[in-house]
Amino acid sequence: MSSGYYAGDRHGQLEPRGEPTALAQGSSNGGCLAVCAGDGPEEERPRTGAVDPVIRQGDPCDKVQRDPGCPPFPDPGLGPCQALRAFSCSVPLPPAAGEVMVGPGSARGPRLLALLPPLVALAQAGVAGAAGSVRLAGGLTLGGLFPVHARGAGGRACGPLKKEQGVHRLEAMLYALDRVNADPELLPGVRLGARLLDTCSRDTYALEQALSFVQALIRGRGDGDEAAVRCPGGVPPLRAAPPERVVAVVGASASSVSIMVANVLRLFAIPQISYASTAPELSDSTRYDYFSRVVPPDSYQAQAMVDIVRALGWNYVSTLASEGNYGESGVEAFVQISREAGGVCIAQSIKIPREPKPGEFDKVIRRLMETPSARGIIIFANEDDIRRVLEAARQANLTGHFLWVGSDSWGAKTSPVLSLEDVAVGAITILPKRASIYGFDQYFTTRSLENNRRNIWFAEFWEENFNCKLTSSGTLSEDSTRKCTGEERIGRDSTYEQEGKVQFVIDAVYAIAHALHSMHQALCPGHTGLCPAMEPTDGRMLLQYIRAVRFNGSAGTPVMFNENGDAPGRYDIFQYQATNGSAASGGYHAVGQWAETLQLDVEILQWVGDPHEVPLSQCSLPCGPGERKKMVKGVPCCWHCEACDGYSFQVDEVTCEACPGDMRPTRNHTGCRPTPVVRLSWSSPWAAPPLLLAVLGILATTTVVATFVRHNDTPIVRASGRELSYVLLTGTFLIYAVTFLLVAEPGVAVCAARRLFLGLGTSLSYSALLTKTNRIYRIFERGKRSVTPPPFISPTSQLVITFSLTCVQVVGVMAWLGARPPHSVIDYEEQRTVDPEQARGVLKCDMSDLSLIGCLGYSLLLMVTCTVYAIKARGVPETFNEAKPIGFTMYTTCIIWLAFVPIFFGTAQSAEKIYIQTTTLTVSLSLSASVSLGMLYVPKTYIILFHPEQNMQKRKRSLKATSMVAAPPKGEDTEAPK
Repeated sequence: MSSGYYAGDRHGQLEPRGEPTALAQGSSNGGCLAVCAGDGPEEERPRTGAVDPVIRQGDPCDKVQRDPGCPPFPDPGLGPCQALRAFSCSVPLPPAAGEVMVGPGSARGPRLLALLPPLVALAQAGVAGAAGSVRLAGGLTLGGLFPVHARGAGGRACGPLKKEQGVHRLEAMLYALDRVNADPELLPGVRLGARLLDTCSRDTYALEQALSFVQALIRGRGDGDEAAVRCPGGVPPLRAAPPERVVAVVGASASSVSIMVANVLRLFAIPQISYASTAPELSDSTRYDYFSRVVPPDSYQAQAMVDIVRALGWNYVSTLASEGNYGESGVEAFVQISREAGGVCIAQSIKIPREPKPGEFDKVIRRLMETPSARGIIIFANEDDIRRVLEAARQANLTGHFLWVGSDSWGAKTSPVLSLEDVAVGAITILPKRASIYGFDQYFTTRSLENNRRNIWFAEFWEENFNCKLTSSGTLSEDSTRKCTGEERIGRDSTYEQEGKVQFVIDAVYAIAHALHSMHQALCPGHTGLCPAMEPTDGRMLLQYIRAVRFNGSAGTPVMFNENGDAPGRYDIFQYQATNGSAASGGYHAVGQWAETLQLDVEILQWVGDPHEVPLSQCSLPCGPGERKKMVKGVPCCWHCEACDGYSFQVDEVTCEACPGDMRPTRNHTGCRPTPVVRLSWSSPWAAPPLLLAVLGILATTTVVATFVRHNDTPIVRASGRELSYVLLTGTFLIYAVTFLLVAEPGVAVCAARRLFLGLGTSLSYSALLTKTNRIYRIFERGKRSVTPPPFISPTSQLVITFSLTCVQVVGVMAWLGARPPHSVIDYEEQRTVDPEQARGVLKCDMSDLSLIGCLGYSLLLMVTCTVYAIKARGVPETFNEAKPIGFTMYTTCIIWLAFVPIFFGTAQSAEKIYIQTTTLTVSLSLSASVSLGMLYVPKTYIILFHPEQNMQKRKRSLKATSMVAAPPKGEDTEAPK
């Protein structure tokens, strides 16, 4: 059997091989399993203590699947749980070097079982076996409880590996044991062993694991039924190694775990020293008389936190606690001390459930924001809850709002703030006074897969730390980025920083070692090694020696205990600060200390916003600029700050008033300022399309006019009606030109020109078209009844009619100019948006939307009338090709203006009204002019310029043909040559 690590279950179900001095505790399920060897090839036969793959930790004994090759239990009348014994069956094979031994279950102990029914119930439930443990052989065995894994989710007991809190601390105990065993002056001739278990950060699971510490005390010698057990072939079973007697326990980490374990250990008089549990409840010596700790209780740090809050000038804070003894006791101590000291009020006390539901932390943040002025948050929570609270604060976009004051569970750890540094900036945390142990750094950074096989979780740590994968088959897993080479080194190929409780783990081990040493000197004077007086070790006596120890710990500070087993309170105070303005590159900086009195250097504190100004967390926060006080009924010392919103500004502390119509409030609503004035400028993107269309239209109109003037006597020009054509082209030019007036800066002259020319160009164009259409219609209507031409069809008559129709528009505009002289105005209501910062006054002419439509109304009437005549004249002979183009022109123009009306009036409430309406109007005017130009004159211009042969006088028609079509007077409105 080869030595090395198996890559398997993350929580220790598959054990490592190859460490001579280490025994890895496998799954025994409460002593309900007999493991037998088969008769097959040697490589298929399990050696003594191999882990049976069918067993799963936590299964009830009555559901355990036993190896079919194993014999039945000795007494059919006793179930496997009731038997409380374990056997290991195998063909006698010499154990491989460093073979891992799997710990046994529990044997019967009638007297203790009768005295401890709750313990028996747990043992019968199959929970006494450890899912995995590190075992070191020794004359005296110390237990160890460490959160190697986080709490599992989805029904699993254990979750992901905790590198610092778990592995660092566990290795610290192994390091301390190595030093103690190597010290000839401390416990000479006595080697300390260990059995180290994983609590998976869960109190109930830790209790199951800790029951293995008391197996030796409740294990009986058996009743001889073992002799009846035979493995296949008649080979007698091999007894599993008896459980070692644990004389003291180091741990646990979480207070809830320590409380759960302490309730069991005290029944067996096993002293316990915690390196991290700080709940004040554990100071009760009547309930936890065998519990001690090398860290001060939370009652001390609660006093320190109250002193910090008062030193910062805060009098209104909220508390946040993880459900359990640590969090609830810490907050209770803080509330009690703050009440006794006075001057600090508690806004809210919120408890985080032990098993938080999805969205629970978002709910916590919402509750904290119910009292937004209580920015100071006193947090007694575990590492996972702290991280989730910070995540929820970021998701709520409240980065920088809360002012965290964290207990020692936060301390100076990087894991709670990893990737959440911006939310943690400014957080003040406290940590029992500690120092980095250089010797441990040297020890841990030299650990490798080869020299640290005693730690069964080290392979998992290796994978996690170096982001690689170890596989038993040598093949790379699909989800692995790379395979571990084994040549990686901690601190060289990965980041390393000593975990904060390492010092206390070492001190706890040394406290037990010094107590055992004093006990050994008293009971075994001059004796090397253990004497009968210490076999077994009396737990009550050992407790007395523990409470009496006093020595300088690993950091050089005194280690001692008071009558309650508490260490003296000495704390370092830290603040998480950004570095060079970057939160991601920030870190914890020492800002003070507490040892019965507070020493806080306020000047080196840094905060979000003004780095050197302490933020406020007060019941009656001073209202900011632009806010008025709204007094809370029945609470005269507290008020809510209500912002002067909208267009109001702060007159005094309790009053807000609206700014005048031509003004808007300042940004902080402490006064009013003039509202900026805007207009449609030449450089505006809204002006570009209309101006482009206008320029192109003017160029096209100019080209047509120049062509017609140059070829004034040609048949096409004469046939199109030269006089009316020039009038119509003039109107088209004015329509294009009015775009420039609408974009120009409003003034008296510009506003007057807008009134005059806005409707003049359209009325001139549509008057000419109406006159031309009416003339064609009358000619052919009269031609149906007689050959006598209708009156008023001469060019002069047509011009008189056209100018008469146009004069109506001119007279109306002149009357308007006389009655109400034009001027520019600034409209502050048009762009009075909800946000005052976006409010603008609009400089425009004194033309309302209705007056604008009225100005164009007459032109629209002419357009509709012209359209009616175009429809009536649609049946004229094709030889008169003016009628149908005019008809198409009017149909298209009507469509354009029908689209204009809803766009123009539909944007009346828009903040961009001035831009949209002006653009819509100018584009509609240009399009209507372009339709007239394109339908009536572009084809003629094209023939004149590019097909001059079609612009030649043809032979005169016969009299008969002329009579049939009732030809107009010679030279006017005759058919254009084809």
